[in-house]
Amino acid sequence: MKLGFDNEKYLALQARHIKERRSQFGGKLYLEFGGKLFDDYHASRVLPGFEPDSKIRMLATMRDDVEIVVAICAADIEKSKVRGDLGIGYDDDVLRLIDVFRELGFYVGSVVITQYAAQAAADTFIDRLTSLGIRSYKHYPIPGYPSDVARIVSEDGLGKNDYIETSRSVVVVTAPGPGSGKMATCLSQLYHEHQRGIRAGYAKYETFPIWNLPLKHPVNLAYEAATADLNDVNMIDPFHLEAYGTTTVNYNRDVEIFPVLSAIFEKIQGECPYKSPTDMGVNMAGFAIVDDEVCQEASRMEILRRYYAGAVDRAKGKCGEDVVTKLQLVMRQAGVTPDICPAVQASLDKAAATGAPAGAMVLPDGELVTGKTSSLLGPSAALLLNALKHMAGIDHKLELIPAAVIEPISAMKIGYLGHRNPRLHSDEVLIALAISALSNPLAAMVQKQLTALRGCEAHFTVILPEEDAKVYQRLGVHVSCEPKYEVRRLYHKK
Repeated sequence: MKLGFDNEKYLALQARHIKERRSQFGGKLYLEFGGKLFDDYHASRVLPGFEPDSKIRMLATMRDDVEIVVAICAADIEKSKVRGDLGIGYDDDVLRLIDVFRELGFYVGSVVITQYAAQAAADTFIDRLTSLGIRSYKHYPIPGYPSDVARIVSEDGLGKNDYIETSRSVVVVTAPGPGSGKMATCLSQLYHEHQRGIRAGYAKYETFPIWNLPLKHPVNLAYEAATADLNDVNMIDPFHLEAYGTTTVNYNRDVEIFPVLSAIFEKIQGECPYKSPTDMGVNMAGFAIVDDEVCQEASRMEILRRYYAGAVDRAKGKCGEDVVTKLQLVMRQAGVTPDICPAVQASLDKAAATGAPAGAMVLPDGELVTGKTSSLLGPSAALLLNALKHMAGIDHKLELIPAAVIEPISAMKIGYLGHRNPRLHSDEVLIALAISALSNPLAAMVQKQLTALRGCEAHFTVILPEEDAKVYQRLGVHVSCEPKYEVRRLYHKK
């Protein structure tokens, strides 16, 4: 993989900048973290060289000064909101996040339940947190938020919220997903700290959009593609332009809320420390890009993948036509067509030639391999084997997994497990390959190529079953699919 981003430079710049911002406010900083603190695979895809755990590694350089507060909206608990990438509820994800933070040596101070209005599910979750020894606090809905500044900054507004007791100088406020109330939590704490005579500040850390890249730069357009369902739009920060005469990029929600935030700051602290929403941010990612062309190319590929993912979600009923339309607009702005990914046409050609679903993959050496549907293997399993054979220098016609191994697995699926489809999924074929490696040195050699698949591009002519999609995700293969199912049914297992 060509690198376009210097991760070590980024870590050093980012840590130094956050420490400087903390000093600006006298030593205590509430830092709202947008996006993912770890497993940030979107950033690693559009900025080749960015490590998925870069943010948490950066915070580790100041671990002893950092306290983490996790925010979750009571309404999200009530409606059992699920993280799309993990398939778990926001409430369970709070516990997962706490576990991960603790395993990495971070201090998690508490959980704040935002928009709390005595929801039964929220009360149950609070009881669960208490039983696990985790402190929790309640923040309440404020009528007129965010426009009624007088009411917000009063005892009937932020004053009604619980004061979150913190003990470290950098308080990171994070959440399972967007709309969890991170910013409101920070504002509430600033109000209560001011009431107690404690000087504290606020800053926002979001990687995208990157403020010092052009508005229509593919990296920033890839962010619009990633948030198409939220209807986020990148825009020039008018407040920054007016204050400094410099063009910077922000997004619509921060620009729209800034006048209110500025008024709230003035009400709480007497003056607003920032002249623009860009000023509030501490993101230094733009300064660590070392090869702009590489990042542009990677971002265009990400936009194409997001388009196919949106089209698949539409087919599954997970989003509406408006999301796909937005993604098509972003594609046009970035000059993206399916032609930029050779695997797309190769898979379509293979499907046309065989009359059945197929897949194709671009390997690290630039070679294209394909996989077809057979009586015993689905296209994803066949493509996986063919890709591994090619990288190991083995003829693709060579049989690595004897039919004597595959057939009993297929028979068990049909005869005992209630499957209609006898063909092996990707995870099943990998298990069969591992068994074959016990007696076949070639199978063992092929198996060792699995790590080399990370970063490869693959495309399939049908929507992959969940089992196959998860295997490719674990292997780090970037997958896209045509938005149609192999079998015409009204119900499809999710």
